[in-house]
Amino acid sequence: MDLIVEQDKTPTPSQEYPIEIEENINLTSSEIACLWASWMESSIKERMVQYFLQTVEDPEIRKVLEYTLSIARKHLQRLTEIYVREKHPIPRGFTASDVNLEAPRLFSDSFIISFLEEMARTRLDGYGAALQMSARSDVRQYFTECVADPAEIYNRSVSVMLSRGTLVRPPQIRIPEKLDLASKRSFLARQIPKRQPINSVHVSHLFLLLQKNHLIKALCTGFSQVAKKDQVRQYMLRVRKIAGKHIEILSSRLLKNDLPVSLPWESGVTDSKTAPFSDLLMLNKLRSLNVILAVSYARALAVSGDKHSLAGDFTRLMMEVLKYAEDGLDILIDNGWYEEPPPAVSPGSPVNIVH
Repeated sequence: MDLIVEQDKTPTPSQEYPIEIEENINLTSSEIACLWASWMESSIKERMVQYFLQTVEDPEIRKVLEYTLSIARKHLQRLTEIYVREKHPIPRGFTASDVNLEAPRLFSDSFIISFLEEMARTRLDGYGAALQMSARSDVRQYFTECVADPAEIYNRSVSVMLSRGTLVRPPQIRIPEKLDLASKRSFLARQIPKRQPINSVHVSHLFLLLQKNHLIKALCTGFSQVAKKDQVRQYMLRVRKIAGKHIEILSSRLLKNDLPVSLPWESGVTDSKTAPFSDLLMLNKLRSLNVILAVSYARALAVSGDKHSLAGDFTRLMMEVLKYAEDGLDILIDNGWYEEPPPAVSPGSPVNIVH
């Protein structure tokens, strides 16, 4: 089936403001790293969305997928132009051999749109950080556009989910009648876990972490069904089990405060055993999600210092994620699947570096 990609008419930043190429200004290490990460993310997104377009049934979700595919391909084209100008090797990323467009449906429409919403949310963070680490004008303009693109995908995804009644909102809390300033004595007294209620900041991070763990668990359910290598299948099952444990721990924190927990995503996984993606692609996608999850735990930890028990949970769970993320990287390396980021070689250093 031919793919018809939606042509969005909204002018992009690059159309409104011509790209200024600064002569004799080399890319910095952070710019090279961020461009490489953008290539890898856009490449894997292109392949996954290609497959989703073959199985999606909802016409509104199809429109969001078509727009997302057009964005991924636009980013790859812009990155190619930068790489060619800089005489920089173009990353391999993920090719047509990493996706099977004839594979039957592995994920439901509701899962696909939830997946797009979550991915757009994480790319907003990633591209925002990349923009702040860039100095050259053409790179800044590229990442400025990249920030706007996932924001549009996020808004489109949420609108569809709202119209379909599938959007899981964060828990509602009572609006306080007045603002309180904590005294030192009362604030320290609330350090006792049994007496200290969680606040709105804690709830927001708990909910976000629950959503990310639900996504990882559901993906691992589907990926474990279709993985070709037993080593990869067993790894997916292990991560699925750990994600389930994290969900129980995080959910208990909300339930103890009479707050609802987020709904599981696994109902959106079919029983198909035919792989739509290569083991290489599935491991790399899970690896990027693991990194994002570890960062999310770190952020939650940073704002939970006033609640010692939560801080302990976040620290322990973050270390567990880092451990299985490292094990996943080992599998990629052992199988010759890991495409390394550009090495840190200074301009005057010899080319043949010994690792």
